[in-house]
Amino acid sequence: MKKYLYLILLLSTTAFAQYKPATFTDPDRLKKIAATFPVIDSVYKKYAEDNHWPGMAYGIVVDGKLVYTGNSGYTDLELKTPVTSKSDFRIASMTKSFTAMAILKLRDEGKLKLDDPASLYIPEMKNNKYLTRDAAPVTIRHLLTHSAGYPEDNPWGDRQLAVSDEQLLNIYRKGVSFSNNPGQGYEYSNLGFATLGYIIKKVSGKTYEDYITEYILKPLGMTHTYWEYTKVPKTQLALGYRWLDGKWVEQPLLHDGAYGAMGGLITTIEDFYRYTAVHMNAWPIRDDAESGLVKRSSIREMQYPWDLSYLTPNARTTTGRLCPTVAAYAYGLRWAKDCDNKVYVGHTGGLPGFGSNWNILPDYGVGVVCFANLTYANAGRANLMALDTLVALSGIKPRELPASAILEQRKSDLVKLLPNWTNPQATGIFADNFFMDYFPDKLKAEATELFAKAGKIVSVGAMVPENNLRGYFIIKGEKANIKVSFTLTPENPALVQEYHIGLVQ
Repeated sequence: MKKYLYLILLLSTTAFAQYKPATFTDPDRLKKIAATFPVIDSVYKKYAEDNHWPGMAYGIVVDGKLVYTGNSGYTDLELKTPVTSKSDFRIASMTKSFTAMAILKLRDEGKLKLDDPASLYIPEMKNNKYLTRDAAPVTIRHLLTHSAGYPEDNPWGDRQLAVSDEQLLNIYRKGVSFSNNPGQGYEYSNLGFATLGYIIKKVSGKTYEDYITEYILKPLGMTHTYWEYTKVPKTQLALGYRWLDGKWVEQPLLHDGAYGAMGGLITTIEDFYRYTAVHMNAWPIRDDAESGLVKRSSIREMQYPWDLSYLTPNARTTTGRLCPTVAAYAYGLRWAKDCDNKVYVGHTGGLPGFGSNWNILPDYGVGVVCFANLTYANAGRANLMALDTLVALSGIKPRELPASAILEQRKSDLVKLLPNWTNPQATGIFADNFFMDYFPDKLKAEATELFAKAGKIVSVGAMVPENNLRGYFIIKGEKANIKVSFTLTPENPALVQEYHIGLVQ
């Protein structure tokens, strides 16, 4: 009999803890998104024209599918070769997240640890002379988050793409010049990601390029993606240009080398969306079987803002509205959250001759990719304008988290107590702290006063979850509405530990 009762209790508490993934609730969501494409097309093309882009390709990705592509201009101005979604552009620092993904894949396989000193894999790094003797050593995690203490090196780093492994190692043999001690500040470092590329080579036994190709590009079907520009079919290769003295000047293409891990990838819109889909598919968190080349949890880890976030209080939307934004660097990715609580994940790329960007709104299931063949073309601005336009015109909403069974149960329990709070101690729904922080006579007095102001109760609204164990619901009255919010404990079954009630408009 005891065993039978134990099973009933186990099943009931398991039901309380069961997680329900967030979902999109608008049945017309995809139609509303598609209706924005003509406007977005004009946004991209006007931006390209206004900023003298020789050629541009872009794509819109929804729920991991490439749903729309657009282009303008030429990959080769002399031959007038038109840009298509199959044109190959060098995407520069957009490569960095591939490097980070490879590091996490090796970590998941137990072949390295993110907090390992990098010198375990590159002995030459033992020559590092930090700013002070009490500095911590450079770790793999420092390299992933641009916090190794190396100086920002974009002008120099962008010209290092073709150097050899020996030239890379010689920097460490001679000793790196540090701007900060490791872990004490963010500075964007191409040297750091080239170093990660060499660590991937040492750990895997393959060249960096071969490892990424075998374990990421090929499984994703990215068959028109290259490292060395001489291997790209001439009709597909986008040449790079600079706008100088009112005209386009072709820029020399760089060969692949040790710095390929920081910015060497050459790809198409039709290929790159497949990689974008991997990042989008990490959401929502759920119980589905893993089907990707890297665990979904590791992809989400890549997207997490690990470095110290920085606030831009005067940031504005693309329409000019003041909208403070907080941003941070993740693992080979940039993360930002704006004043409307929209989270953006992606990365920009820039090299002499090229500018690129990809950006997704994970909670909305939409993303954009844009390539241009102009030196440091601000594709990130174009993509932000496109995403803002898509969300504003379509009116789509982020996924909604269904209320967990335990939240629904505790809501029902609280409704039964309101407003009189008759013998609440006997209900068994409150944590052991509750009646030391809240007092039944005061709870009754507060609720009675609010219910009197609300008038006759019309309805009790749905539970609105903030997460699996916290949320609120609205009690609608003829004169006013009442908001009841509560937080549950980590116990199983979870109990009410915090409670608030008040009038809302």
